[in-house]
Amino acid sequence: MNPTIGITLLLTVLQVARGQKVTSLTACLVDQSLRLDCRHENTTNLPIQYEFSLTRETKKHVLFGTIGVPEHAYRSRTNFFSKYNLKVLYLSGFTTKDEGTYTCALHLSGQTPIVSNRNVSVLRDTLVKCGGTSLLIQSTSWLLLLLLSLPLLQAMDFISL
Repeated sequence: MNPTIGITLLLTVLQVARGQKVTSLTACLVDQSLRLDCRHENTTNLPIQYEFSLTRETKKHVLFGTIGVPEHAYRSRTNFFSKYNLKVLYLSGFTTKDEGTYTCALHLSGQTPIVSNRNVSVLRDTLVKCGGTSLLIQSTSWLLLLLLSLPLLQAMDFISL
């Protein structure tokens, strides 16, 4: 094999492995829906395949995604949102029957199955409520939020400029 082709192939595989890493998976409650936020690195232009699943009593249930086939019982209860480095799944009508270990798994389309995933254990009684500004905070820098809040802080006499 030509050394140039070998090096190019190696660099491509390294980019693929790096461009799909799941950095965090968090769970919270919005009204009666479970919200799962799967944050990941995205350093490639290739499409990222994903899967949200629930493991309960050692049985895996696929909720939503492009890797596995979602189970019929969950299809009508899921709502999905995606942007550059965030995948969000809502599971409506969340009850104690839906407790278990949730997983977000990613891999790049057309590549060898190098999978990156994260798990989160979800119990209804210990689940926190989602904050109202979480989507704003996820996509906006802290500096911009601080600058936007300065007039409010001034009006409430917390600071004086």
